[in-house]
Amino acid sequence: MILNHKIQKMWSLHTGAIFFLVIVVIAMILPILWVIATSLKLPTDAFKLPPSFIPTPPFVWDNYRKVFTAFPFATFIWNSIVIAGCAVALQVFSSAMTAYALSRIEFRGKNLIFLLILSGLMVPAQVTIIPLFILMSKLHLVDTRLSLILSNLVYPLGVFLLRQYMLTIPASYDEAAYIDGAGRFTVFRSIILPMIKPAVIVVVVSHFLVVWNDFFKPLIFITAYDKMTLPLGLYTLKGYMGSGSISVILAGVVVSIIPPTLIFIFGQRYLVEGTRIGGIKG
Repeated sequence: MILNHKIQKMWSLHTGAIFFLVIVVIAMILPILWVIATSLKLPTDAFKLPPSFIPTPPFVWDNYRKVFTAFPFATFIWNSIVIAGCAVALQVFSSAMTAYALSRIEFRGKNLIFLLILSGLMVPAQVTIIPLFILMSKLHLVDTRLSLILSNLVYPLGVFLLRQYMLTIPASYDEAAYIDGAGRFTVFRSIILPMIKPAVIVVVVSHFLVVWNDFFKPLIFITAYDKMTLPLGLYTLKGYMGSGSISVILAGVVVSIIPPTLIFIFGQRYLVEGTRIGGIKG
């Protein structure tokens, strides 16, 4: 009887947890469905009650055409791809090299350096934006794509994740390579880098999403229309005094979430792997 009671109690808790999670998932999905459905409607039908969460014909595909014809939306997308791609590539290389030095090379003060890097996680972007803007102004990089690439070059979380993952690799791999005559860079490139692929993909996906969705830095650094990134370009769809078509705006939103969604789907398996990296010895 006691065993049956415990089983029934566990079953009820399990069922309750599933029911709760289903409610949470529905609450998260409904706004996305509303955005997609509204992007395929006339603006006059956007706020009709009750709201429609499922797209129903007739579909107004002209909203998506207007996104690309009335605005240089393709330019916004291209700018975001170039900036995010270059920033992520340079950041991963610099983070991996830094993590390699902090995890595989013994030198005085490396723990202090690591703590200083981690302290960057606690500093909001708003605190550093003024000195960063002054620096970019002196370098004559304001209103250029390079200002956004360089300002996203440092990613403390990437250094942390890669260092933690490298600490799990036995030092015997390095020692065997040194015996064979390999140098440090050869060990890093040919041995360490291939072995930390899951952590690298986690850093790539997470930093790509950060740069792709960044609105604050482009707002400060970019003024030219043809250099705007996608989040800043989406703001221009609003029009003067918010007079833009809500359906066209949401069509632009739908287009903007496609690339990060594809990146997330590709790296989802490694993101799950990355949830345990932070708990690895250090």
